[in-house]
Amino acid sequence: MPPSSSQIVWQGDSWHLRVDTLPLPDGTAVTRGVVVHPGSVVLVPVRPSPTGTELLMLRQYRHTLGSTILELPAGTRHWDEPWLDCAQRELREETGYRADTFTSLGEVWPAPGLTDEVMHIYLAQNLTPDPLPGDVDETIEVTSMPLADLVQMAQDGRLQDAKSVVAVWRTAVYLQPRL
Repeated sequence: MPPSSSQIVWQGDSWHLRVDTLPLPDGTAVTRGVVVHPGSVVLVPVRPSPTGTELLMLRQYRHTLGSTILELPAGTRHWDEPWLDCAQRELREETGYRADTFTSLGEVWPAPGLTDEVMHIYLAQNLTPDPLPGDVDETIEVTSMPLADLVQMAQDGRLQDAKSVVAVWRTAVYLQPRL
């Protein structure tokens, strides 16, 4: 149902907060907040290893959780930035590598009850060192982990970051003949 009124009440560089008034069938109305977001990318940087496929993962402090978590590289797109430009920029900022090849593994909505954000998931292959400075508020440690271990961690709950769980599973399916 379309809102009867809509107002941006806060505007930041990377997202806005919109308040919508929605009419209900009984004639009353409810107010809902919506995070308006330019979208983001999730990157699955892969490289071959003697024992199979390895992924570059991040150990990153997340203020909202008050802890350091294991996750894939990801980042917010600038409002008019092309998706693949964002993918390369975020990969270089967070891992210090560039990819020669990006393969789309689809899209997900991380929280459709809260935001219109869409996350584009990309397999990043043929990595070469080419770092960019990272964001000043990010403390990141890059670690290489076997894909098979990450699939098990996604299955048993040790990998809890939702975007990373989805991207690891999609990568495993995409690369299945090469596991």
